Amino acid sequence: MTDARPTAVVVLAAGEGTRMRSATPKVLHEVAGRSLVGNVLAACAPLGADHTVVVVGAGRDAVTAHLAAIAPAAVPVTQAEQRGTGHAARVALDALGDLDGTVLVLPGDAPLLRTETLHRLVEEHQSGGAVATVLTAVLPDPTGYGRVLRRPDGLVDRIVEHRDATDAEREVAEVNTSVYAFEAGPLRAGLARLSTANAQGEEYLTDVVGAFVAAGRTVGAVVAAAEETAGVNDRVQLAAAHRTHNDRLLLDWMRAGVTVVDPATTWVDAEVELEPDVVLHPGVQLHGRTRVATGAEIGPDSTLTDTVVGAGAHVVRAHCVGARVGAGASVGPFAYLRPGAVLGEKAKVGTYVEVKGSELGPGAKVPHLSYIGDATIGAGSNLGAGTIVANYDGVAKHRTTVGEHVRVGSDTVLVAPVEVGDGAYVAAGSVITGRVGPGELGVARARQRNVPRWVARRRAGTSADKAARKAEEGR
Repeated sequence: MTDARPTAVVVLAAGEGTRMRSATPKVLHEVAGRSLVGNVLAACAPLGADHTVVVVGAGRDAVTAHLAAIAPAAVPVTQAEQRGTGHAARVALDALGDLDGTVLVLPGDAPLLRTETLHRLVEEHQSGGAVATVLTAVLPDPTGYGRVLRRPDGLVDRIVEHRDATDAEREVAEVNTSVYAFEAGPLRAGLARLSTANAQGEEYLTDVVGAFVAAGRTVGAVVAAAEETAGVNDRVQLAAAHRTHNDRLLLDWMRAGVTVVDPATTWVDAEVELEPDVVLHPGVQLHGRTRVATGAEIGPDSTLTDTVVGAGAHVVRAHCVGARVGAGASVGPFAYLRPGAVLGEKAKVGTYVEVKGSELGPGAKVPHLSYIGDATIGAGSNLGAGTIVANYDGVAKHRTTVGEHVRVGSDTVLVAPVEVGDGAYVAAGSVITGRVGPGELGVARARQRNVPRWVARRRAGTSADKAARKAEEGR
């Protein structure tokens, strides 16, 4: 990219979004793990503008709080009454004060815009000496969109909204995408002269463009891919945008050396990071800030959120949230790693195992049917099938420590707080409530007692009684 950049970015995000039929403000609905407005701001951030203003209105409190979390440098400005795009832009400019240079104005519901396209718009605007440059797209069906009418020399003559267009004008396929580059001074003057004499009774930002042309000033246009400029007005368009964004992300990752076995069933959020030679099997969803290192295999049928996976690890049919999986480690199938689960190098969490707030050292294994909560498991230790860490006493959580190279037998309960020392063994079926020292065998179960002929006395005539009698006769 060249060093062309806007002085200010203005994002129009005040609309109510009634077609979403949602209590959530439209611009807070998500595509690829980011809100609609978050995607727009992410595309604008690399442009390096001195100021970023987001015009808020409907659901302003929720939108303002969201902006504070994702883009604290963006300044929210309230449009108390939604009186059109021109009015919203004027509210933003009033907040920016007296500035010069290029102002990039764009909607907050266009999550597919690319930084490269916005940069090209700013660059061509500045190099062409225009007071305004419009980002346009050519649509197979432009119904509902404002038409861009050009002069014979290719410059913009005017933009007419669909409701105000004649039949001949509606035949034009080039449409306004509501993305503009303006020069600040002329824009401020043009906004001050807007009227509401139109079908909607609103102040149209597009009328500023028409006024520039009428005054003999240069208005340019830059054509972008229709797919990239699509807005979101309802749930159908939201789903379509998510699919498009996901396809784009997967294409980029595959070109970067990631194997995606079935792109149709694989979903990756925008902030996920993958290294070369990662393999994503069918049914994988990677959300939030998940990171996967080279050579790791994820899936099939796995969902990871804010999880870090080390090189060469395997995660199969598992659900992981806020977990760390070490290099060469193995997770699943049917495992659940909850926040704070940390697996060391070559550790194993197997079938129907849940781990929460616990660390497994290098080579430690919990292969089957276990719950490990608030525990530290040392290197090389093995917890047998059905091991339960009883970490909660009904009031508080307590911690369990299992040393290195410990062997815990099947169907054992470790009642926290408790410690099992290095090299110790715990007998199967034990309920451990006290410390087991290094190298000791912990046994905590009642001695077995067999009652002779109990079935003959208490269950006479049953199938069990008949089986027992037959066994005794055959001795």
